[in-house]
Amino acid sequence: MKGPSAIQVEGLTKRFGDFVAVDGVSFQVEKGEVFGLLGPNGAGKSTIIRMLCGILGPTAGGGTVAGYDVVRSPERVRERIGYMSQRFSLYLDLTAAENLEFYGGIYGVPPARLRERKTWAIEMAGLAEQQHRLTGELSAGWRQRLALGCALLHEPEVVFLDEPTAGVDPISRRQFWSVIYDLAAIGVTCLVTTHYMDEAERCDRAGLVFGGKLIALDSPEGLKGDPRVGAILEVECDPPAQAVEALRGVEGIRYARLHGAQVHVSLMGREDAEQRVARALEARGLRLLRAAPVRPSLEDVFVSLIREAEHAGAGGAA
Repeated sequence: MKGPSAIQVEGLTKRFGDFVAVDGVSFQVEKGEVFGLLGPNGAGKSTIIRMLCGILGPTAGGGTVAGYDVVRSPERVRERIGYMSQRFSLYLDLTAAENLEFYGGIYGVPPARLRERKTWAIEMAGLAEQQHRLTGELSAGWRQRLALGCALLHEPEVVFLDEPTAGVDPISRRQFWSVIYDLAAIGVTCLVTTHYMDEAERCDRAGLVFGGKLIALDSPEGLKGDPRVGAILEVECDPPAQAVEALRGVEGIRYARLHGAQVHVSLMGREDAEQRVARALEARGLRLLRAAPVRPSLEDVFVSLIREAEHAGAGGAA
């Protein structure tokens, strides 16, 4: 028999005066799932996480994390979660090993177990030769991995990672995701916020947040099939940047944007799409080399649904 979801959210809302930062968000996350919250900066992702961690009280709605109510039992929630904030939260004037000791004490990890968990965290973070250096002297990638190790010392049931790989190198990003998959494999639930499309692709499911609202929720492949995205035409033209300019405002085209060395064109309808694109390019003295319909990328979904939300007057959120 299936047990309760690791995270259940219903109508979660946060207002700051007249400003609505999070607006009636509802979703659930199953045990061992890697769940992403995707959205631009200021969409409301961090505010959602802070409410689910029991750090910030909701204005309306609520939810449960690891079986405990985030409004009535925030301290119980905090005992069972790991939280890595968007802002680096470790002590720069302590060594890496001292930070691990400090956070182990805060979480109440028994001394014998803490020694084992410190060894694990140092190995996971690649800090064996750096553990006695001041944290402030470590690279951004090492510091972020150390912060992750501190968040996992007490072996939480649910882990919240708020933009965990922002500003770190590609190798560190891959190592982060390797750890996330290892956690999910043993039943730890991971909720990750990101604005990197390749990271959203790695999630079991992802929710797109904009203007404080959850405007889409599905697996990455399911999101690509959202009917609101419409048809995408991949255009090859030299130079592509000029093609984007040439296609703006053309009848029947929602938008054109660079996609690697090509241009992705969002169409209102498929009829005569290639001809319309070719005419718009020729009018600017550009030659169409190739045009073919393609399945939307996650970035196409992101751009299309946010443009639709903007058109509907969704506005921004903090």
